[in-house]
Amino acid sequence: MKHLFLFLAMLMGLTYGIQAQAPKVYDEDIDAMEQIQKAVEEARGTGRYVMCQVGGNWCPWCLRFAEFAAKDSVIAPLMEENYVYIHVNYSKGNKNLEAMKFLGNPGRFGYPVFVVLNEKGEPIHIQESESLEEGKGYSRKRVEKFLRLWNRKAVEAEVK
Repeated sequence: MKHLFLFLAMLMGLTYGIQAQAPKVYDEDIDAMEQIQKAVEEARGTGRYVMCQVGGNWCPWCLRFAEFAAKDSVIAPLMEENYVYIHVNYSKGNKNLEAMKFLGNPGRFGYPVFVVLNEKGEPIHIQESESLEEGKGYSRKRVEKFLRLWNRKAVEAEVK
């Protein structure tokens, strides 16, 4: 019994240590509406759209996508070229409820959820993430398709 208790204590300590070292990509103290407004201004000046990844540091799939978007050799350049990419924090009881309303209540799709804003700051698409997942990560093919379908060049392309 003593060994079982020690094993469980060590396991809990290891789990806590891993969680404590997990990267934090969401700023839990930032005003999300100010964050969105700054991103829209930057996007307007650079000819890109804004990609809001809504979620939180509490969400393992949110952190996985952030890492995937930053490190994947196809996805990272697509994101940089086409989007101002921000992480909009949501957690129960936080101060960003105004932003959640502005973004069209995206949490109804689960987390993470992606909201694309045009150069005027208007939400033009909400993308749930489940269809982008593959195994314990994200599908490069599916994410690439999403990014290519909702960038400014694609949305504003002249219809012929």
